[in-house]
Amino acid sequence: MDGNATSVELRARRRRAFENGLGKTPQMGWNSWNHFYCGVNENIIRETADALVNTGLAKLGYQYVNIDDCWAELNRDYQGNMVPNKQTFPSGIKALADYVHAKGLKLGIYSDAGTQTCSKRMPGSLDHEEQDVKTFTSWGVDYLKYDNCNDAGRSVMDRYTKMSNAMKKYGKNIFFSLCEWGRENPATWAGSMGNSWRTTDDIADNWGSMTSRADQNDKWAAYAGPGGWNDPDMLEVGNGGMTEAEYRSHFSIWALAKAPLLIGCDVRSMNQATKNIISNSEVIAVNQDSLGVQGKKVQSDNGLEVWAGPLSGNRKAVVLWNRQGYQATITAYWSSVGLPASATVTVRDLWAHSSSSAGQAPGSSEGQISASVAPHDCKMYILTPK
Repeated sequence: MDGNATSVELRARRRRAFENGLGKTPQMGWNSWNHFYCGVNENIIRETADALVNTGLAKLGYQYVNIDDCWAELNRDYQGNMVPNKQTFPSGIKALADYVHAKGLKLGIYSDAGTQTCSKRMPGSLDHEEQDVKTFTSWGVDYLKYDNCNDAGRSVMDRYTKMSNAMKKYGKNIFFSLCEWGRENPATWAGSMGNSWRTTDDIADNWGSMTSRADQNDKWAAYAGPGGWNDPDMLEVGNGGMTEAEYRSHFSIWALAKAPLLIGCDVRSMNQATKNIISNSEVIAVNQDSLGVQGKKVQSDNGLEVWAGPLSGNRKAVVLWNRQGYQATITAYWSSVGLPASATVTVRDLWAHSSSSAGQAPGSSEGQISASVAPHDCKMYILTPK
């Protein structure tokens, strides 16, 4: 059996095992953690929902407004239910969900497969799985990120299976995002449990962290597909730790790799450069392509890389990524990106928003495409055979 048949079978098996109708394409939205950490409150969530609509990001597909850690009181109530923090979420989560839903958006929440969450400021859901899913459902929650701290010495499989079963029973309309940091190779098993699974440790807002997350995620490409996605963690675009070129590379590779596009900056106050990157509808369309095949690294020469993947309509998405500190010419060969050697193509540059034909455009010839790429920057194309 060849490798393609294996990955197709894996995807088919996973779809049969966990099919809630969600995640046909990678999830898009916003998450509070990368910018606000524990400093989150209901006003920030409301204003973020407003900003997603007012900036046009909602129309581009950013639909989930996800609260991360620190939203609940330290202790459950006398019935064992989680309680929203009275200082920071005084109106409660249901009122917040109603507000977000009225904007045409969806609300996400956070818990943990342990006794407490990672902040240790609120309880986890270990041994309260069904109770918590019923609570989240009653509030109108649409998304659950489920973290992996304070595990009481119990196995990953045991803890995540319990929550998955609770979700299948009581949370069928809730997108289930597993976050066990890639420790037990979740790509190989989490497809039967949820809609996405972290393949890496947490990302940090710097070049080294971002590139390493891309590489760690890449090897699991065959396991992703409609209904279940590899997750190399949330976007750092706009948080200030990388250059515009680095953020453009970050967004391009995440889009090509069918990673979740979860904005991690403060969209209420983002600058124009940040908005230009995260609102590039042509790059987003690669991420949201109906074929649902994760692109991957197909050429690598001392930090000069080509990443590519198939799209619907027999098209190919290609990223020329310069991970070196100097300007360099990168060439993608048709054999690497899955095109016949004799193919002639229309080349669409997704960042320049311009089209040309291979064989006529500067830097292009039959059988390959070349471009000079600035340090830590990229070029991103769709190649459409003629």
